[in-house]
Amino acid sequence: MEELELKGAGTAMKSAMRSRKVQQLKREIPLYIMLMPAVVILLVYAYGPMVGNVIAFQRFLPGKGLFGSEFIGLENFVYMFKMPNIWSVVYNTVFISGMKIVLGIIVPVTVALMLNEVHHIAFKRTVQTIIYLPYFLSWVILSGIIITILSPSDGIVNQLLGYIGIEPIFFLGDEKIFPYTIVVTDVWKNFGFGTIVYLTALTSIDPNLYEASLIDGANRWQQTVHITLPGISTTIILLSVISVGNILNAGFEQIFNLYSPMVYSTGDILDTLVYRMGIQNYQFGVATAIGLIKSVVATIFIVASNKAAEKIGGYRVF
Repeated sequence: MEELELKGAGTAMKSAMRSRKVQQLKREIPLYIMLMPAVVILLVYAYGPMVGNVIAFQRFLPGKGLFGSEFIGLENFVYMFKMPNIWSVVYNTVFISGMKIVLGIIVPVTVALMLNEVHHIAFKRTVQTIIYLPYFLSWVILSGIIITILSPSDGIVNQLLGYIGIEPIFFLGDEKIFPYTIVVTDVWKNFGFGTIVYLTALTSIDPNLYEASLIDGANRWQQTVHITLPGISTTIILLSVISVGNILNAGFEQIFNLYSPMVYSTGDILDTLVYRMGIQNYQFGVATAIGLIKSVVATIFIVASNKAAEKIGGYRVF
């Protein structure tokens, strides 16, 4: 009798749980419907094109199509690794991208900390607006501005250098200076956005912590080190993990609009190489192979950086 009662109670409990799940599903159906357009767009524009990675294993001919071209296995990858300039291009990519990642964290954090100390609201908002404006301009527009400003003949930068006795510098034509020019101009364009992000993170820090530290005799530097930086550490870790995944993306639009054959030795990156091989030289298979390797390496870096963030900072991005 007791067993029958227990079974009946268990059946009733399962039935109640199923009923609750059905009711919950009915409540969430509008949310799933709202999500569907985003899912469809993601599938069409992000996952659908991944089918094209099969070109990396083919001698692709546009006339024969994606599934009619000859399958050649890993020949495109072998050819890629035997290219005489491939490793210098990889080095250029990692070097430029690495500097962008490091300065893309240090500069916005530093500017955000300084602006956080400004108490004049009008001045603070004006500075935020000025440093944020370049972020909204495309590299096509900014490249024209940068080329004009850095011109060795009549650019304002070289004119100012001439006033203090320094010879004109060919910022965009000197292979030794070009990578640093790329990094500085990229930081100038993007640090305003990062500054806004970190200023927002600073507002989440409890003001009582600063008051308590003042009672203990802490100065502003000690407050910054022990309260402010730990308070925005999760934001720094999040943006760092996202940035590390782009270690092989050194900025195609920027470099493509600013570089020239004179600086290929230090300014040519994987994306510009892919463009020349795929679009200009019609070597679609090799170009796709390089892109596929980039994606695999980026995935590895994202997973590794996420694991490192979890181990060092106790914070997971995904």
